[in-house]
This record gives sequence, C-alpha cells and structure tokens, in this order.
Amino acid sequence: MIHPLSDCQNKNIPESSNVWQYCVVLSGAQIGENVNICSHCFIENDVKIGNNVTIKCGVQVWDGIELEDNVMIGSNVTFTNDMYPRAKNPDWKLLRTKICKGATVGAGSVILPGITIGEKAFIAAGSVVTKDVPAGELWIGSPAKFYKKVDF
Repeated sequence: MIHPLSDCQNKNIPESSNVWQYCVVLSGAQIGENVNICSHCFIENDVKIGNNVTIKCGVQVWDGIELEDNVMIGSNVTFTNDMYPRAKNPDWKLLRTKICKGATVGAGSVILPGITIGEKAFIAAGSVVTKDVPAGELWIGSPAKFYKKVDF
C-alpha cells in the first residue's frame, strides 16, 4: 500500500510493503517485502531496506544506509552519512552505515556515519552511537556504551 498523500517516486515497492502519508521515497531505493515505512519519513536513493523492516515516524534514511532483514528503527532516529558536513563541500565523502539482521534502534537515537550495528543488537532510546556495536549487545547512553548481552 502506498498512501496517496506520500510522494513515492519508486516504482519497485512490493505490494506487501506499506508507505504511509507524507513520506518521500526516491526512485533508487531498494525496499524489501513486508516493510512498513510510517508517516513523515524520507528515503534517499542509495538505500537498501531488507524484508520485514519497520521504520517508525520521522526518520530520514540517507544515501549509504543499509537496513538488513527484521530491523526495527524507532521514531525520530537520526542517521548521518558525512562525518564532517559542510554546505557545498566538493570533498564530501559518503560513509556507509549498516544495521544488521534483527537489530533494534530505539527512538530518538543518533547513529554517526560509517557505523555497523551487529545482528540482534539493541540500541536504547536516546543513545548516540559513535562506534560499531557487536551482535547481541544492548548499548545505552551518550555516547552509547555496552550495557549487557541480549538474547531477545
């Protein structure tokens, strides 16, 4: 389902996926089956979204971001793809970020560029992730730090 109040320029979204109102999805994004993109989201071109992914309201998924299968992105998560942003910078360098299978990023978290969050890792709401997070770990805080192993 593509809501009529979205600006979905992508013609390859599976019927099993939902794009809700006030979303913009650019034509080059790869979006899997059973994806739910909630209202007020922006999905750029060089983006890969796997199957069974949920992206809650107010999230921008910029070029260079990959969300593998079964990832949950909480509302108002902020992704970045440039470590040193400047307007009209001719030396701009895209840094790729990967959220691995089954990981969760809690609401309001900030993910710096070039980060990998491992399989089934969990980022607590409001955390600022400044380095890679290993699989199966809960990280919390600003900057985010290891809290405990998780098996859920």
